Amino acid sequence: MNASKTPEQRARALLAASTLDQKLRWLDEHSANDPNRTTFTTARPREVPAEQFTPVTFTMPVQVRCTPTIQYTDAPSAITGAGPGVTVFPANVSLSASWDTALAHAKGDAIAHEAWRKQRNVLLGPGIASGRDPRSGRTSEYLGEDPVLSGLMAAAYTRGVGADDGEPVQAQLKHFVANEQETDRDSSSSNVDPRTLREIYTLPYEIAIDRGDVGSVMCSYNQVNSDWACGGRQLLATILKGEIGFDGWVVSDFGARHYLTDPVPPAPGRHVPSLRAGLDQELNAWRYWTPMAIKQLITSGALRVSDVDEAAYRIVRAHIASGLFDTPRIAAPDPDVSTPDSIALARTLAERGSVLLKNDGVLPLTRGSGRVAVIGPTATVTPDTTDVDASSVCLHTAPSVPCTPVTPLESISGYAGQVTYDDGSDLASAAATAAAADVAIVFGHYRAGEFADRADIALDGGGDALVAAVAAANPRTIVVLQTGGPVTMPWLTDVGAVLETWYAGEQMGPAIASLLFGESEPSGRLTHSFPRTEADLPTAGDPARYPGILGPESPIRQVSYSEGLRVGYRWYEAQDIAPLFPFGHGLTYTRFAYDRLRVTGGRDGVTAEFRLTNTGARTGTETAQAYVELPASAREPSKRLLGWERVTLAPGETRTVRIRIPRADLADLHLLQHWDARTGRWETAPGRYRITVGGSVEATMAGAFTLR
Repeated sequence: MNASKTPEQRARALLAASTLDQKLRWLDEHSANDPNRTTFTTARPREVPAEQFTPVTFTMPVQVRCTPTIQYTDAPSAITGAGPGVTVFPANVSLSASWDTALAHAKGDAIAHEAWRKQRNVLLGPGIASGRDPRSGRTSEYLGEDPVLSGLMAAAYTRGVGADDGEPVQAQLKHFVANEQETDRDSSSSNVDPRTLREIYTLPYEIAIDRGDVGSVMCSYNQVNSDWACGGRQLLATILKGEIGFDGWVVSDFGARHYLTDPVPPAPGRHVPSLRAGLDQELNAWRYWTPMAIKQLITSGALRVSDVDEAAYRIVRAHIASGLFDTPRIAAPDPDVSTPDSIALARTLAERGSVLLKNDGVLPLTRGSGRVAVIGPTATVTPDTTDVDASSVCLHTAPSVPCTPVTPLESISGYAGQVTYDDGSDLASAAATAAAADVAIVFGHYRAGEFADRADIALDGGGDALVAAVAAANPRTIVVLQTGGPVTMPWLTDVGAVLETWYAGEQMGPAIASLLFGESEPSGRLTHSFPRTEADLPTAGDPARYPGILGPESPIRQVSYSEGLRVGYRWYEAQDIAPLFPFGHGLTYTRFAYDRLRVTGGRDGVTAEFRLTNTGARTGTETAQAYVELPASAREPSKRLLGWERVTLAPGETRTVRIRIPRADLADLHLLQHWDARTGRWETAPGRYRITVGGSVEATMAGAFTLR
């Protein structure tokens, strides 16, 4: 407890004073959470049928004195399991669409504060995945399809989580790695080549760990190349702890260990005990890693006491470094931790994360004038909780987070002169309501969440037919989308405007109304490519890619990542497929012009300098984006994101903008590098590097530099 010593020294001192049993206590969540608890009961492993399982109750000694109480919370965008009185922020897909790392920091800080006041001090989040297939049920929980953007947003988020030394909370990244679908997520193998694994799937973790404040990483349910993610030496020891240099601790997802006991002795060349492979802690109750099982493996020689020491040390050192030993948990949870500041932040997040996809001049609406028809079930909250309503699209559907939002209907009514509402259940009624109004605002949604993928990315509940009927009745139709990711739009040419608001949290109503009526300026940009149809997806038409193939002799679904590096916008460019809306796309209520690009570059840094002008009549924010194409010898399928700047300009204002990438960023983010599987290293290819700058990945204003 001597705070003048380093976390490393303090962790070593604690473990030196610990018995083997006290060290083993750190290897299980329930035991580590409660240092004075002595009686535990084993939980049923997933491979054992309930009728064949007999729980075992055993005792452990109390933990070393002064060990803190540590309690985890799942918090995708709200504190779960802590009762009411928490803020429901927008989903992380919305956060990523802001392209604003300061906003990510603010969200992490706010969620950490609420966690602390609810007695939680380890935050299971944020999540990272590539968006390989937008039908994945958890797309809304993640930070977009580009690994650099995703990694930098996650880094800022985790720095926010760890920002308050007086309320120490530790951030955890999840789910490591190539955990890209819910279909058979715990009995499938993501089969991916070494280069793609580094450049697409582990890179955002590397960036977040290098630039953020990450205490732990949660490994995922799936296998990667036929080795469990929570037991694979290549993933955990070689890549995460070796190549990336992660010095925190690794915990399994709930029940993500997949053997009752590790093979004794380990199968030659195939499997070593997961503790030795790099897993440090089992989530939840003693299930696989019981003290009895670990001691048996030590006795047999399959494990060493030093393996236990290493895992316990990584956990203890991270807890000390995060301040958890020096600031005890508060005595009791606050009943209501949602502050005016957090509520205001929830609205800001919803506003800045919303993306104006189309606008033929119908937006912004004029406050206080005209007849406005609001149509669709998710525009309001209905008394019958079995129906779909605004609370259904407040956040993803699982784990359940109670959310009763300020509704769009209520908020729009505060801006409009006259409002009529139709729930859209009857198309003729909806069309009549739209026809009688000066403008129609129709809400379209789909629901998604943990445990299941979607069959498609079309609107739920006959939403496409509803939009089409409303648009046919009123040419001034605005579509407000509430989805967890990309969505198809067969009615797009028939509507005047489309605003994607994602799962916008409890302040969805004020945010949506403010954007529609121009009180707030749209500034969000897509971090997922929107396909025209599901047939354009990288996984479409190939069951080996998605959902994978089950063989007659194997219970493990084999999912081929044969598209390689062609993920997200890289797929559309490499295949010369025009998306419905490209990565980086988003409109404002003004217009911007780019010119006078000048590119300078070398191993010491890259700069794209250009002139940006607001040519419209309103103040607006442009997210200027720079992309780089590597030399042909690097064998990259497309350009990749290099950097960006959010720039706010008044009408007619011109500014010289510099997207400057210093040498440290080039190296740490691997912006000009590719993974060479032959050398096992990141390499920089000599040759010409082409830079394009503009408002999306489809930018064409170009310059270049050469590396020799």
